[in-house]
Amino acid sequence: MATCDELKELLEIEVIPDVEEAIDELFEIIADAKNADEAAKTEYAELQELRTAFTDLLHDLEAGEVGEEECADIFKELEEMIESSQDEEDV
Repeated sequence: MATCDELKELLEIEVIPDVEEAIDELFEIIADAKNADEAAKTEYAELQELRTAFTDLLHDLEAGEVGEEECADIFKELEEMIESSQDEEDV
């Protein structure tokens, strides 16, 4: 079972940097397009919200406000999301 420390590490090393990279890429697309489509703008906003949620979770972890069972559940969900994302990239 994953611990809160493992979840914190996953957030710091993989998840948050990946979300920030996606935000940066979308920002460049939007900035380069004079009339960026609404889908790109929506995805950009959603990624910003996701980054905020992950950052808030990280702060909660550092404050010891998340229990081990909840950490394990979140860790499992994040791993599944990462695997799903990698599978989509491989196609």
